Amino acid sequence: MEEKSRGRSEATCIEAIAPYLDDGEHSVGTHVDVSHIAATPTGMGVVAEIELIEVDKRFLVFKVVATDETGKISEGIHKRAIISVEKFMSKLEQKRRS
Repeated sequence: MEEKSRGRSEATCIEAIAPYLDDGEHSVGTHVDVSHIAATPTGMGVVAEIELIEVDKRFLVFKVVATDETGKISEGIHKRAIISVEKFMSKLEQKRRS
């Protein structure tokens, strides 16, 4: 269940910042530190809440909390970096060739 709530938190961060990115920009996760507080039964809904708590140039830090129908199931920090897709893909291609 921890992976489910972590993935939902990350997806929520991506969705929240998407309208603020310029054409050709995206974000990549750089760090996830999320505690697993409680399990969620199969089929029960999970909601991720995020708060942008720090901005340092192109680096963003989010507080993340996931809850199910009975309460909090995870909480922690998720960090993302704003990247140029073109530069990122170029670096990946260079790495692949080496």
